[in-house]
Amino acid sequence: MKKLLTIFICSFLFSISQAQIVVTEPEYPTQQDSIVVIFDATQPGAEELLNYSGTVYAHSGVNTNLGSWQHVIGDWGNNQNQPALVRLGTNLYKLTIGYPREFYTVTNPAEQILQLALVFRSSDATLQTRPDIFIDLYEPGLNVIFKNPVVSNDFGDPQRSPAFIKEDSSIQIDIRAVEIGTKLSQLSLFIDGTLTSQTTADSLFFLFSYNNYTPGPHDAVAVGVDTAGQIDSAYIIMFVNPTIVNQPPPSGMEQGINYNNESSVTLLLFAPYKEFVYLIGDFNDWKVETDYFLNRYEIDSDNVVWWITLDNVTQGTEYAFQYLVDGKLRIGDPYTKKVLDPWNDEYIPPQTYPDLKPYPYGKTAEPVSIFQTAQSEYQWQNTNFQKPDKEKLVIYELLMRDFLEEHDYKTLKDTLNYLKRLGVNAVELMPVMEFEGNISWGYNPSYHFALDKYYGPSDDLKEFIDEAHGIGIAVILDIVLNHAFGQSPMVRLYWDNANNRPAQNSPWFNPIPRHPYNVGYDFNHESAATKYYVDRVNRQWLSEFKVDGFRFDLSKGFTQTYSTNVQQWSQYDQSRINLLERMTDSIWAVVPDAYVILEHFADNQEETVLSNYGMMLWGNMNYQYNEATMGYASDLTGAIYKSRGWSDMHLVSYMESHDEERLMFKNLQYGHSSGNYNIKSFPIAIQRMKLSGTFYFTIPGPKMIWQFGELGYDYSINWPCMTEACRLDPKPIRWDYFEDGNRKNLYKVWQALIKLKEYDTFNTDDFTFSLNGYLKRITLNHPSMNANIIGNFNVILMSINPQFPNTGWWYDYFSGDSMFVTNLTQTINLEPGEFHIYTTVKLPTPEEGILLDIENSDESDLPTEYSLEQNYPNPFNPATTIKFSVKQPDIVRIKIYDVLGREVKTLVNEFKQAGTYDVQFSATGLASGIYLYRIDSGNYVQTKKMILLK
Repeated sequence: MKKLLTIFICSFLFSISQAQIVVTEPEYPTQQDSIVVIFDATQPGAEELLNYSGTVYAHSGVNTNLGSWQHVIGDWGNNQNQPALVRLGTNLYKLTIGYPREFYTVTNPAEQILQLALVFRSSDATLQTRPDIFIDLYEPGLNVIFKNPVVSNDFGDPQRSPAFIKEDSSIQIDIRAVEIGTKLSQLSLFIDGTLTSQTTADSLFFLFSYNNYTPGPHDAVAVGVDTAGQIDSAYIIMFVNPTIVNQPPPSGMEQGINYNNESSVTLLLFAPYKEFVYLIGDFNDWKVETDYFLNRYEIDSDNVVWWITLDNVTQGTEYAFQYLVDGKLRIGDPYTKKVLDPWNDEYIPPQTYPDLKPYPYGKTAEPVSIFQTAQSEYQWQNTNFQKPDKEKLVIYELLMRDFLEEHDYKTLKDTLNYLKRLGVNAVELMPVMEFEGNISWGYNPSYHFALDKYYGPSDDLKEFIDEAHGIGIAVILDIVLNHAFGQSPMVRLYWDNANNRPAQNSPWFNPIPRHPYNVGYDFNHESAATKYYVDRVNRQWLSEFKVDGFRFDLSKGFTQTYSTNVQQWSQYDQSRINLLERMTDSIWAVVPDAYVILEHFADNQEETVLSNYGMMLWGNMNYQYNEATMGYASDLTGAIYKSRGWSDMHLVSYMESHDEERLMFKNLQYGHSSGNYNIKSFPIAIQRMKLSGTFYFTIPGPKMIWQFGELGYDYSINWPCMTEACRLDPKPIRWDYFEDGNRKNLYKVWQALIKLKEYDTFNTDDFTFSLNGYLKRITLNHPSMNANIIGNFNVILMSINPQFPNTGWWYDYFSGDSMFVTNLTQTINLEPGEFHIYTTVKLPTPEEGILLDIENSDESDLPTEYSLEQNYPNPFNPATTIKFSVKQPDIVRIKIYDVLGREVKTLVNEFKQAGTYDVQFSATGLASGIYLYRIDSGNYVQTKKMILLK
C-alpha cells in the first residue's frame, strides 16, 4: 500500500510540474468518479499561500446546471465545518473529494454537476487562492478538449479570453479526445470554418503561425466523432496581434485617465518590459478587439507608456475597464478614482453608496477601474478657509468604521458640531483610499487615488470637508505610501511568482523590504516611478478634495537604506531626510501651508532636522500617560517639544492613538489603590482622565485625541478576544457614553482645557516644567498672563511647591476661587488625583461641578458579588430577560446553548464595568425545549436552565 501511495504522489508531482494550480485523479473526472484534488501552492493564483506553514482549508461547492457555487460546504472561515487539506510536502496538499454527488449532497437527479468550485484558504481565512478555481467534470462518452493553448473558460465568450499570437511567433495547438466508455473515430480541427487537420488518433497537433493569418480573432473549433457517431466539439479563439504602433501620446497627457472633452478620453499605462496591451471594458463587451490594441511610446527600456484614445464615448456614462497585459494579466488603472470590486461591493449597502455600478460578473476577473466623462464638479461653498496654525492644532483622529454605525461621510457631517463644541479644529481620517476588503483600518491600500466605497461616494467626502471648513475645522488624511497590498495593479503588474514577491524589474517596489516593520509590499522611494506616483497621489487629494494635509503612515520606511532591526532602522538616515524633504517640497508647491505630519519614531537628530524643515512628527506618550493615570510614577517630559531640543512646536504628542491601548481600560484593569482611593473604580478612573488631560492640553503645541477618548472609552484595543489577533477587529461604537454623567463631565473638562489654547499664554514658548515622579508642574509665562498647573498623580495625599513665578492674585480656573500669593516657597496639599490651573488673570469659569463625580465614589451601591439570576418570564415565548451582576470591571461573556451543548447564540461578549445589567434574548426561529444560559467573567462561571414553550 505504501508503495502504491508513493507512485500515486509521484505521478501528481509530474503532473503539477506542468504549471497547474490543481490536478485531479482521475485526470478527466466525471460525476461518477471518486476524485482526489492535489493543490500546488507554488503556482500562479496561490501566491498568498506560498510557504504557508499552517493548515489549509477548502471553501468548496459545485457549479451545476442550476447555477454557480451550489451546495457550498460549511461557512467561510469556519474550520469546524470546512474540509482541511492533507499536507503532502512543502506547498503541496491533497483534498479527497470522493464521489462528488455524495461529498456535496447533490440529491436531485435532474441537477448535473458541471464543475467543482474551490477556494483554498489559511486557517484564519486571511490568505487565499485568487481567483476561484474551477475543475471541469466530464460526461460519459466522447469529450474534446484543447490541451494547449490553455485559455480561461470563465468569461462566457471565448473572445474575452483568447490565445494570443505575437508578431513573428507561432503556437502549437494540442487537441485531445477524452474517451469515457467510448472509442474515437475521428478528430478534426477547423480554423475559421476551414478544415486544417484531421486524425483518427486521440491527439491532434497543429502549428498556428502568425504569418499565415491576419490580425484579429480566428475561430478554432475541434470536432470529435466516436464509433457510435456521437459528436463533441470544443471552441477557442486564436487572436493575432496587430503590429505595435510606436508613437508618443498627445501632448499634455499624464499617466492614468485623461479627459479630452465630454466624449473623448486618453488612457496611459506606464508599463516597461511588457510586450503588448489591450483595453477591455464595457465599450467592447469585455472582448479583445484590434481597435483596442494600445500604442507604445518608448523613451528608453525603463520608460515605456502604453496609450489609447477613445472617441465617441457616451457623455457622462460610467465605463468600467481594464488593461489586459501580455494576454494574461487583467489590471485596473493605478490612477483610477473609482474601483469595482468583485468580492466586496455586494456588501456595501445602497444607503452608503447609492446607485453603485454593478461589477461585470462573468465577463472578467479582479478589480476593474472606472472612467466617466462630463462629470459634474462639486461646487465648493467655503473657498477661503484659513487653516489653524500648526501650533494650535487639536486633531481628532477617527476610524469611520468604528466611529459611526452608518460608517459614511454623510453621517460624519452630523458629528462636526459635537467636535466643534469639544474644541477640535482638525479631523484626521484614518485611510479612506481603496483598501482590500471592507472591514479594515485602511493600512492595506490597493488604489491610492480611489476612495473606498465602503464609506460613500467622493462628493460626500467633499461635502464633509466643505462643511468642516465652514466651521473652522481642517481635514487631514492619513495616507499610506510606505507600501501597497497585493491587489494593487502596480504590484500585480511586476510579480515574481516563484518567490511570491515583487519582481526585480518592478519600477515601484522592492523585492525584499528595506526595513523590518514593513507590511504589504515596500515602495522603492528612490525610484523615479515611485516619486512620480507619490507626487501625483498627494496632488490629487490636495487639489481635488481640498484636504489640508496628510499624516504619513510609517514614514520611517521611506528609505532604501537596508536595515535588519528596529534600532538600525531608527538611526539617522540622510537619504530618508532627502526623500521626505523632496516629497514635502512637492506638497508645498501645490498648497504652501499644507500640514505634513510624520509617523516617524526615528533618532531625535533626524526628527529635529525634519521638524526644523516644517514637518510635524508624532510623539507616542501612551505608556507614560497611562502609568501616570494608573497611579504610578511616570515622566511626561517627552510630551514637550523643548525636551527634545526642538526649536518649533512641531511635536504632535498624544496620550492615545489607534495603535495604542486605551488609558481607561488599563485604569480599570491595573489601576493603583490606597485605602478608599481605588483607580479600578470607574468614577475615580474617569477622574484620572481629567487629571491627565490637564497635563496634556496645557502643554504648548499641537494635540491629538483618539476617537471617544474624550468620553473615557474603555474597550481594549484587543477587544473582543483580548489578544493581538483581534486588534484590527471592529470595536463597539458608544455614542451612548455621552449620556453618562461621569463621561459627559470628562468631555466638558477636556472642552474647558482645549479652550485655554485660545489664550496666548498656552501657546507660549516661555515655560518651565517638572513632569517626572508623582507631583507635576507646568509654569507658563506671557506678558498677557502667567499660568501655573499643579497635580498629584499619586494615590495618597502629597504636598507640592507650585513655584509661582510671581506674587499677587492667582485665580483657580475651574473653581473661580482667588488666592493671594505672598510666599513663593509655600506648599499646597493635594489629594490623590487633585489638580489646579492657576492664572494671573481671572478667566471665565467653566461649568460648575464638572470636576466632581456623578456617582458615589465609595461605590456602596455596586454589587459585592457576581450573580446570574433566573430569566423572566420563564417559560417564555419568544423573548426573555436575563439579569446579571459584575463584581469588578472585566470581560463578560453570556452564551446560550441547547441541551446537547451546542452554542445557539452569544448575548454578551464585551468589557463591563462593575454593576448590575440585564440583556434580552429572542428565541425567534428556535424550537421549543430546554436551553442553558451561562455567564463567564473573571473566575466566575454559572449556568442556569430556561424553557422555551411555543
